[in-house]
Amino acid sequence: MSDVPTSPPTDQDALLDVLQAVMTPLAQLAVAKGLTYSGAEEALKRAYVRAAREAQIEAGHAPHRLVSRISTATGINRREVTRLTETDTGRPVPAPVSLASEVFTRWLSDPNYCEDGQPGCPKALPRQGLAPSFETLARSVTQDVHPRSLLDELVRLGLAQIDAQSDLVRLLQQGFVPKGDWQRMLAFLRDNVSDHLHAAVGNVLADKSAHFEQAVFADQLSHESVELVRDLARQHWKQLLSEAVSLLEHRMVVDRESGASANQRVRLGLFTYHEAQAQLSPDKDPS
Repeated sequence: MSDVPTSPPTDQDALLDVLQAVMTPLAQLAVAKGLTYSGAEEALKRAYVRAAREAQIEAGHAPHRLVSRISTATGINRREVTRLTETDTGRPVPAPVSLASEVFTRWLSDPNYCEDGQPGCPKALPRQGLAPSFETLARSVTQDVHPRSLLDELVRLGLAQIDAQSDLVRLLQQGFVPKGDWQRMLAFLRDNVSDHLHAAVGNVLADKSAHFEQAVFADQLSHESVELVRDLARQHWKQLLSEAVSLLEHRMVVDRESGASANQRVRLGLFTYHEAQAQLSPDKDPS
């Protein structure tokens, strides 16, 4: 046992712990893809300056002292702040939803294109013909792109397959994860994780939680138990996907017809994560 007194962690100590935990998986990704520390440092510095600039503008401070205020808030020298603000193109915006992903999502969620009307169980569809066929599915999403072009894109991404003999089209994945399209997968990571963090940070900084963000945690589980949890999540996601897509499509029509100010976007997700726990040697005292 240690007799050395320890002071309670400060808010900044706790925040630094959070930053290290959040940035560790991003550092793993950067190292795996050969992005050096200097490149990551530039990105972090740019994000710091952007966040400070937005905070100063929201507070209504005078523009003519903006650089000095940003420098004070971030600890970055004024010359660097000037360089970064002059070259800032604004906070990255989410990637636009592709037509291929819309077709994929509707195929998974629309009961007309699912086995026994069960969302998450997509039917094998005739490539052409009356509904339900891939042609009618694609045309329900857009009239501007030929169904064959959308099908070729799904096949290219490894998400669908055409049976040449039967002319049936089948989905190969339960999630829109384009194989081999590295940049699109990174865009998904950026948008999903960024929005999740914005929700969590927004809840921490606000007096009242503005975003729904909940999770369940358990440890001391076997691999078999983890698989049961993953199966539970998959089943609930199928139902949630169907209901969410139906609601969103309905509300988009209602908002458009009512003339409401439709300036909001929303992201709804569900995830599981598991890893092996660190084992503590029985002869070691955690104190």
